[in-house]
Amino acid sequence: MTPETPRAERLMGLPPVVSSDMAVLLLGSFPGVASLRAQQYYGHPQNHFWRILQALWPQHPLPAGPNRYADRCQWLLGRRLGVWDVYASCVREGSLDTSIRDAVVNDFALLRAHCPRLTAIAHNGAESYKHAPQVLRSLQALDGAAGGASIESIKLPSTSPANASWSFERKLAAWSDVMARHGLL
Repeated sequence: MTPETPRAERLMGLPPVVSSDMAVLLLGSFPGVASLRAQQYYGHPQNHFWRILQALWPQHPLPAGPNRYADRCQWLLGRRLGVWDVYASCVREGSLDTSIRDAVVNDFALLRAHCPRLTAIAHNGAESYKHAPQVLRSLQALDGAAGGASIESIKLPSTSPANASWSFERKLAAWSDVMARHGLL
């Protein structure tokens, strides 16, 4: 008789960081181990997310320090950006998207009434982008609220340290293009 392999527990994601002024929602897949432990989006020190955003707005210093996450979220919202993930929960060992199993997608319809100025969903990597059509369908009601403008769905290069095929500079250029197209730079 062999001992049973312990089952990985279901992991719960983080709440959205959004506001009514948000123009672009940055949408990841699911927080990694370091982010879940810290209860912060992009909490792994080698993830390029916060570094890229600081490089886009060098005139607005990003709050630094271990207890400044709430300030970072306000900084993000001040740039008319929001952040959330595709998955509300999943089973996963480690931090790789390829290890995600039994995922439950977030209810993006919840954003309809709260984000009337949303013009783009910028997917941070391929796993998030796989759900682009589903996310857009959930947000269709926003099209009318945004003065008839449609919501663009964009695939950005992942800021994850696992995405080593893209240099920081190349990631920054792609992210900069999206922010400029949506009037945020």
